[in-house]
Amino acid sequence: MTAPTPHASALAEIPVRLGEVKVLGSTTKYWDYGPTDAELTILLVHGYRGDHHGLEPVVAQLPGIRFISPDLPGFGLSTPMTEAPHSVPGYMRWLTAFATAARVPKDAVLLGHSFGSIVASHAVAAGFPTSKLILVNPISADPLVAAGRGLTGLTRGFYGLARRLPARLGRRLLGNWLIVQFMSMSLVTTDDPALRTWIHEEHHRFFNGFSDPQTVSEGFDASLSTQVGDAAPRITVPVLMITGEGDRIAPLSGQEKTVKLFPDARLVVLPTVGHLIHYEAAAGAADAIRAFLAKRP
Repeated sequence: MTAPTPHASALAEIPVRLGEVKVLGSTTKYWDYGPTDAELTILLVHGYRGDHHGLEPVVAQLPGIRFISPDLPGFGLSTPMTEAPHSVPGYMRWLTAFATAARVPKDAVLLGHSFGSIVASHAVAAGFPTSKLILVNPISADPLVAAGRGLTGLTRGFYGLARRLPARLGRRLLGNWLIVQFMSMSLVTTDDPALRTWIHEEHHRFFNGFSDPQTVSEGFDASLSTQVGDAAPRITVPVLMITGEGDRIAPLSGQEKTVKLFPDARLVVLPTVGHLIHYEAAAGAADAIRAFLAKRP
């Protein structure tokens, strides 16, 4: 039985166009939502082992805004990079080149979720042009210890094993139904049974949308290599951080410390939600984004 998609009707009202560009050897697919003549464009950077689908609940809440949402190289329908490593610096180079190739407006707002918050913040700190930066569930604590050293160690071992196995066996291990279900159950916080079912189904549909075990393992190493706070002091544009009160991947204590490292940032905390704000509290995230965008420098 398939659970209904909560935002389906709202998303259906928003026009969408599929695009493709070649960036650093990656055939990068992207989805262009909303009116092409919109006054505001937001460039989206999704999280680890996700793709453009993950942020669609937020897109559905903000009609009238143009969103450009690529699948990161090696994930979704985008092929891996061949001219850059799948590291944070590699993804930063890709993001800059993608924005040029896809003709993203120079004044577009940049939004990153989870691992995407690392890529987005470090890119802006290195000079990526944007008018404002939005970070949803930002990784704002040492990723090696934030979720617990024991769990992180087990996860690193899991990805290391998948990388060493023959590609077919590595993919089977990474895509094991029980592994994906455990991950999903550890992240979901909502008590709504229909929403829980839909989120689990989304993870089973898209969590395994990666090109190969080597690339996904490199991406995992990248996700542990740094955090938003390492880039924060060098970011001068206005920043909005949206976090979940119960986020166990990026705990609130780290968000409260990190927001003070930016020259100009504000933190919005959504109650009774964890690391899946884009799924469980898309309306709350959209409200925070709308208010942030309405505030002029």
